[in-house]
Amino acid sequence: MARIDFHSNVSDKLEYACRLTRKIWSGTPSGEAVRNIVMVGEKADLKKLDELLWTFSATDFLPHCFIEHEAASETPIVLTDDFASAALAQLPHADIMIHLGMRMPQDVAALVARFPRIVEVVTVNEAERLAGRERYKAYRALGHELHNFDQSKS
Repeated sequence: MARIDFHSNVSDKLEYACRLTRKIWSGTPSGEAVRNIVMVGEKADLKKLDELLWTFSATDFLPHCFIEHEAASETPIVLTDDFASAALAQLPHADIMIHLGMRMPQDVAALVARFPRIVEVVTVNEAERLAGRERYKAYRALGHELHNFDQSKS
């Protein structure tokens, strides 16, 4: 079973995604392979996230690219708008998926088989909260280990 973390009540999902990605990526213990991250969301959000990953910190470098880029298989942080992209199957990335969108993956079994850890980012927006609750229920019904990290007090 996969570990699925819900980070709920996030005020700005793109800024939060940058901080979370930096924490995961830079938290790799010395001597271990860098944890690879695949970020899934809507195209418009991913374009903004791409820019933000370059500019949100003057001192941190988070190497990333879109899944269609020729260097995607060698880049530790990859952005995609499709859970079932054919290009995703070509990536060696299989550590963590961060989901920034509202859609439930169609093939959850394949997704959790590929990613041992999934992070769902859910904002304070009511439509996103409701969609997040539905995803939570669906994952729970499948028997996955769920954790919630409420960001309302952060």
